Amino acid sequence: MSAIHRFHRLSSTQDELHRLAAVGAAAGTVVVAAEQEAGRGSRGRHWASPLGGLWLSFLCRPPRPVGVEVLSLRVGLAAAEALGQFGGLPPVALKWPNDLMVGDRKIGGILGEARWQGDSLAWIAVGVGINVRNPLPAAVRTPPGRLAEWRPDLEPEQVLGPLLARLAPLAASASGLTSAEMEAFGRRDWLAGRELAAPVQGFATGIAEDGSLLVRLPDGRTVGVSSGSVVLPGEAA
Repeated sequence: MSAIHRFHRLSSTQDELHRLAAVGAAAGTVVVAAEQEAGRGSRGRHWASPLGGLWLSFLCRPPRPVGVEVLSLRVGLAAAEALGQFGGLPPVALKWPNDLMVGDRKIGGILGEARWQGDSLAWIAVGVGINVRNPLPAAVRTPPGRLAEWRPDLEPEQVLGPLLARLAPLAASASGLTSAEMEAFGRRDWLAGRELAAPVQGFATGIAEDGSLLVRLPDGRTVGVSSGSVVLPGEAA
């Protein structure tokens, strides 16, 4: 079993995992903090990480740089499946590329950060944050939710074990999405059929094998979008 490094408080589990990776930590190494002072989400946004949530980073060392772009989707599927083990929770949906949703509320997110040595992929630190029973942030674009609203008895430590069991096989994965994974994502696809204002205008129609978001444009063409923030009509960018 890979090492789990536990902290009461850290600036960022991602930063600590990158430090450990740089001195040779093995694939599957985990850093968990009860609280983060400077947690971060996608595009450098602040990620509120007070006591009561599950804040961790997981080290992946793929043998080759294949499938890097789909890793956050794989981790999302793993997290949704892990949470599905707990009775009393509604189904967890996945909002491309890295959000965990229950209804229209965001209960968690995923952040992948790759490090390269020249042209070679050295490692990927994957951050996972799940709101369990922590205070929720205010003034965020997507309304937040937490597991305690449905299961007030749940503690972060109870969620950690099932989640790590699902993450472990991903530590050295290196492939595009399988047909089974695409079908699994399709069953949880929060964006499917929704109108988008960005990253391009149109309607979301699923994902491709390379993890890109498929969008049907107003002229009827379908394009794949590999990056950018999803914005729905009426939302602030």
